[in-house]
Amino acid sequence: MRTGHDVSEAEARMIEWGIVGAGHIAHRFAQGLAHVRGARIARVWSRRAESVDAFVQRHGGEASGSFDALLASNVDAVYIATLNDSHAQYARAALAAGKHVLCEKPATLNVRELEAVLETARASQRLFMEAMKPPFFPLYRKLREHLRGNPIGPVGLVRAGCSVANVPADHPSLSLAGGGGALLDIGVYEMFLAVDWLGAPLDVQTFGRLGPSGVDTFASVHSRHDAGIAQLFCGLDLDGQGDALLLGPLGHVSIHEKWWNPVRATVSYVGGRVVELDVPFEGGGLNYETEHFCGLIREGALESPIMTHAKSLQMLSMLDAARAALGLVFPTE
Repeated sequence: MRTGHDVSEAEARMIEWGIVGAGHIAHRFAQGLAHVRGARIARVWSRRAESVDAFVQRHGGEASGSFDALLASNVDAVYIATLNDSHAQYARAALAAGKHVLCEKPATLNVRELEAVLETARASQRLFMEAMKPPFFPLYRKLREHLRGNPIGPVGLVRAGCSVANVPADHPSLSLAGGGGALLDIGVYEMFLAVDWLGAPLDVQTFGRLGPSGVDTFASVHSRHDAGIAQLFCGLDLDGQGDALLLGPLGHVSIHEKWWNPVRATVSYVGGRVVELDVPFEGGGLNYETEHFCGLIREGALESPIMTHAKSLQMLSMLDAARAALGLVFPTE
């Protein structure tokens, strides 16, 4: 969907970014933004003023004294890098203020919150996109291009997972109030891979466990989709930074560790032919999704054709079903 903006004028204009949050992922975003032409940090706000001061000293921009002050500034787009529980709140406020929004994954805590965000985006005629990085990496794009000309047939099985051991007890991923847990912090990547290759989920079955803080520390998810089946896992108490596997009738693809920051893939065909893809990335990787988002702003687009609203809703519907099976409910729900 596009507006009637003059694209040539938009292309000539610098895109000013406001960043909400000043933690680890915000630093990675700023690192990537330095590799995106025609975009720069203008404003930064976080609840901890000292973290904002350190951030702007390192990456540039100006500190905003409040979230409202950031929205009242001349920023074109807002990147939301806060804990999961506040994504919907900040996204809706930024969209209502006339700003385009790139929001860290997961887009919101649940489908209900995301539907409200998208309603605000439509009413404000502003671009909203979940910051799901894998599809924008050069390797992932190269793999898609290769399979169009050298197919393995329709993908019928997706297998993927990641588990991180020895997570500190005070880490945000273990915060129930912050909307943490393995599913929302890690599993959302696997959910993306499933819906990207297999389409909308039809059934979701989940086995897992909750940890002392009340969030899920491990989950194994099996799902049936329009085009096939997915076998996924995510965890915060076991060690397993894994690869991803795509199976088709004419061959299969292995996306090697770490598949969510993809660099290498092996395509193995029935009959013995093997193709190795090796495509490194620059700038930390977040620059590719940001460059895509900036391009959409210049085109006057209101939705990404790659990271669509439908995909975000499908991913969250899987997460909602998986959490329901484990009995995980966040305080704000």
